[in-house]
Amino acid sequence: MQRYNPKDIEPKWQAAWAASGIYKAEDFSSKPKYVMLTEFPYPSGDGLHMGHTREYTYGDILARYKRMHGYNVLFPMGYDAFGLPTENYAIKQHITPQAATDANVANFQKQLESFGLSIDWSRSFRTTDPEYYKWTQWLFLQFFKHGLAYQKESAISWCPFCKTGLSNEEVVNGRHERCDTLVEKKVLPQWMLRITDYADRLIDGLKDLDFPSRIADQQINWIGRSEGAEVKFYDVDDDDETNPITVYTTRADTIYGATFLVLAPEHPLVEQLTRSDHAGAVATYVKAAAAKSDIERQDTDREKTGVFTGAYATNPLTAEYMPVWVADYVLAGYGTGAIMAVPAHDERDWAFAKKYDLKITRVIDSDTPEDSVSTGPGKLINSGNFDGMPNVEAKTAIINFLAEDGLATLKTQYRLRDWIFSRQRYWGEPIPIIHCPEHGAVAVPEDQLPVVLPAVDNYEPSDDAKSPLSRVPEWVNTTCPTCGKPAQRETDTMPNWAGSSWYYLRYFDAHNDTVFADRKKLDYWGEVDLYMGGMEHTTLHLLYSRFWHEFFYDQGLVPTPEPYKARRGQGIILAADGTKMSKSKGNVVNPSEIIDSGYGADAMRLSIAFLAPYDQTTPWNPEGVAGTHRFLQRLWQLVQGFIEANEKREGEPLDDSIVQADILRTTHHAIKRVTTDLDTLGFNTAISAQMEALNQLYKLRDQDEFLSVNAWQAGLEAMVQLVAPFAPHFAEELWQQLGHEVSVHTSAWPQYDEANVATDEVTLAVQINGKLRSEITVAAEADEATTVAAAQADIKIAPLLEGKTIRKTIYVAGKIVNFVVG
Repeated sequence: MQRYNPKDIEPKWQAAWAASGIYKAEDFSSKPKYVMLTEFPYPSGDGLHMGHTREYTYGDILARYKRMHGYNVLFPMGYDAFGLPTENYAIKQHITPQAATDANVANFQKQLESFGLSIDWSRSFRTTDPEYYKWTQWLFLQFFKHGLAYQKESAISWCPFCKTGLSNEEVVNGRHERCDTLVEKKVLPQWMLRITDYADRLIDGLKDLDFPSRIADQQINWIGRSEGAEVKFYDVDDDDETNPITVYTTRADTIYGATFLVLAPEHPLVEQLTRSDHAGAVATYVKAAAAKSDIERQDTDREKTGVFTGAYATNPLTAEYMPVWVADYVLAGYGTGAIMAVPAHDERDWAFAKKYDLKITRVIDSDTPEDSVSTGPGKLINSGNFDGMPNVEAKTAIINFLAEDGLATLKTQYRLRDWIFSRQRYWGEPIPIIHCPEHGAVAVPEDQLPVVLPAVDNYEPSDDAKSPLSRVPEWVNTTCPTCGKPAQRETDTMPNWAGSSWYYLRYFDAHNDTVFADRKKLDYWGEVDLYMGGMEHTTLHLLYSRFWHEFFYDQGLVPTPEPYKARRGQGIILAADGTKMSKSKGNVVNPSEIIDSGYGADAMRLSIAFLAPYDQTTPWNPEGVAGTHRFLQRLWQLVQGFIEANEKREGEPLDDSIVQADILRTTHHAIKRVTTDLDTLGFNTAISAQMEALNQLYKLRDQDEFLSVNAWQAGLEAMVQLVAPFAPHFAEELWQQLGHEVSVHTSAWPQYDEANVATDEVTLAVQINGKLRSEITVAAEADEATTVAAAQADIKIAPLLEGKTIRKTIYVAGKIVNFVVG
């Protein structure tokens, strides 16, 4: 019997697929189209990791599944090669970023091809290709032309290690999300994109998209839209009321309890409001605050500090005097840079008031008994004319009341800030702007694009906050396109997010040098049908690319208002001990080493898909690949046994009736389950269904020794088709051995007959830490692995397990599954 050897089979079919072009998508095909997109990788020096492998395995399974359902599938791949990862790697290796990119892309390409992915490589590109970034620059100029790209001096987050400015989205807990360095504040001239102009669209557009709530909610919360009012407070000495202290609040109903105002140290009115006898203390405090990061200033555990300006403002409802303070927990970049403090209703304000012995006023209505209000310093006041109103009505009434005197204006506020687009690094797209002393910032003419990144001898960043390009005078010095006089090129480069903000569109027309993509091709391919990627990019790339696309739609450049019809985020694969994989810990799993060990790519793909529900973070199972390899060996041996039995019985009469019904029932039940599971991204339970069916087929083989030839032929063909999206090389080889000349991956997905899938089922309770959380129904013959996988994938259980570590699984056949989590 021929043995299953992936080292022979996998290279054979990879070469055959490449030669035939089987996975090339066809523009304008009569078939229904399906765009399966996964995030293209940064070609780092470490090669592909298990996170990449999990994402691309899922994407490939779905691409193959849709192809077998008759779709014209586009499953593309390119390389997001500009940016810090490549440049920092090049610095460490003492080579140029160009050389690093070439070497890393070659390594990534070799790895990706070894995974057996059904990628249309004819559409591949790098964001570092001048033919590509010509259009990134052209698209930037569309923003510039319409006033959505602008340059201004701004206080930004600065990474002292990478020596570059960062966008707000790249700072996580006060640290650069790439290198984990604590960021600093720096004031620099920066190019910005007006993403805030699209804040409402970015929220409202989510209603029509198939985004899970954990993804949509992240974007909504990051944009941070709130409805409120701007309220004016005046300095008691400002008789002409010319310089109001404007405060934004969502709780106008608490103005009665506002007892003091707090300004950010950077607020433009600080100097004007500060009385002379307080000027020295205020100046000292403001200087100290400037040295602190925003994250440090907003740390909820840090003791609040502040300084009194000596000024007082008038509460517009109570007419009481309110001292005006400066405190660094208020940020100039959020709201108006000034807040009204309501210490009786806010813990932060309470702590500040207690520390500095400031007044605390509690707001009650006439129906609230005084003895039901907690005691404390200050007085109780009644909300007067607004007594008894629900909060929403009270807010509206108070705002309308103040508006009559010009003291309040309805206002919608956003947490989102304009996108800081400049980077003071070498390895990025040059910003296509020329600075002229007479005409200011001037766009590079379109016929001069691309502005090619010049080769330089020294590309390392410096501490002077200037791009290395500023040290290349022969490139910097040019002439103004408007007047022809001497001018200088912009030396900052674009962030690595620029090229990835529109890359999916280039896949539709990857080699067009006339336009960024042909409109007819854009119309044909339309939206990306499913986009799979990491949750860490939800408020970075995913938000940025939606912003770009919505702008393109407004300019008539694309046919759809949104780029992605559906988005899914896969979970992280941890080390076997449940910790994060890290080179320093020595626990990184290299996918290429698994393939080279003899198990092959197909067993690795199956093990990844079988680990856990796709969206759950899960530890790597070192034994998993051996288990899925055994599954493939058993299916291989069953098919080989059938083929050999047929050859030996050639010419003999066949009993074609012994177990036909059981074979049909087993395979049709598997077809239904795998189809249903893949339609809902239940990769792990789809594999469980195949394993269960294989066990049953072995029992049936023992009963008739392959005498029911027609039923066995159909059943084994179906089993090979079911495993094809998961183990493509393996399935292709067996499909050929079963007598087919055309690829299994272009065969029609097997169909099931409901009459053949009836089976006994049992219902089990699913518990977490002993508490009933759900129930599941499985086939009566389902084994423990199948049942546990179904429980993990249950719609109620999966969210409860997300982010948790399963310490123990208790299984009682036919009764319960209990997950003990920590």
